Amino acid sequence: MSVSRRANAVPPFIVMDVMREAAEKEARNESVIHLEVGQPSTPAPSGALEAAREALSRDRLGYVDALGIPKLRERISRHYRERYGIEVPADRVIVTTGSSNGFLLAFLGAFDAGARVAMAAPGYPPYRNILSALGLTPVDLVTTATERYQPTVSQLEKAGALNGVIVASPSNPTGTMVTRAELAALYGHCRTHGLTLISDEIYHGLTFGERATSALEIGDDAIVVNSFSKYFSMTGWRVGWLVVPPALVRPIERLAQNLMISTPTISQFAALGAFECTEELEGHVRRYRANRDLLMAGLPRAGLDRLTVATGAFYTYADISHLTNDSVEFCRRMLREAGVATTPGVDFDPQRGRGTLRISFAGSTAEMEEAVKRLVAWKR
Repeated sequence: MSVSRRANAVPPFIVMDVMREAAEKEARNESVIHLEVGQPSTPAPSGALEAAREALSRDRLGYVDALGIPKLRERISRHYRERYGIEVPADRVIVTTGSSNGFLLAFLGAFDAGARVAMAAPGYPPYRNILSALGLTPVDLVTTATERYQPTVSQLEKAGALNGVIVASPSNPTGTMVTRAELAALYGHCRTHGLTLISDEIYHGLTFGERATSALEIGDDAIVVNSFSKYFSMTGWRVGWLVVPPALVRPIERLAQNLMISTPTISQFAALGAFECTEELEGHVRRYRANRDLLMAGLPRAGLDRLTVATGAFYTYADISHLTNDSVEFCRRMLREAGVATTPGVDFDPQRGRGTLRISFAGSTAEMEEAVKRLVAWKR
């Protein structure tokens, strides 16, 4: 049987491989502390679970509109009014099967084959991998701690001809954010040069101080990708959303009709219920902040002292170039010898990632304490 060149060319999403290796270790009854995966350790909020139970008892849960059930689209529209103070018409909201499906639809809807789309490096691996699989050209903007690993207008000006830019704030893997002024400058550059701005906002709500700015606060013609996976703690429910300019609604609807038919109906009802659980969800944010502070204080004792200070999301990005030039093997040893799973930086930055790794603090505070204890002992 033949395998397409396209499929063979797509690199693995390494964090998923790490998860598998950690699961194999656990299957042998060996303890693992999970700092590798960007997944909340908490279940879906109580309101989501109750809404799902109610839907199971009263709804046949068949196919629904490819754009999403109207009540959920309207509730997402209201969310923008309540959180950001802006009006986003419900008819510009498209419910998706998680943000991954949202990126696929956005890329297919906005770009033709061969288009060049810029993004920060380090950055979320599926951006690059999905773009490549679709015949688009990812363009890495090499960022450093100086600009908080975020793209700048200066970098865009030096990147050559572009068709689009992806901005992630808060960022995976660094936990850093762009300021409102920086986002406005990026938006202005895109508007002036005819580029499509795609704003990854799936970690909005998970901030430790000033709230994140939505691209929709700056202008109407950006594409926004969001999800119920992170702030709402609903990774396995696979439900997210896009906000797109009016001209893209019908084209993306046609794509969605053919690629997925509709987002799972029960997940959409659950998402409606999740919006009513703010107090519960804000409790998770407080725990993430405590976890971040605990790791920032404890990891230097394990030799991990070059860390980004996360202002959002639940990650810190570690420079380990003084410890190794092979982050993949370093992470394997850490898992094998210390029972702590982390993600090698090559997942996020193929060029420089052999000297970095990502640490997630999405777990419990007790797990963060145990991770520090194990890593301090391991480095001795």
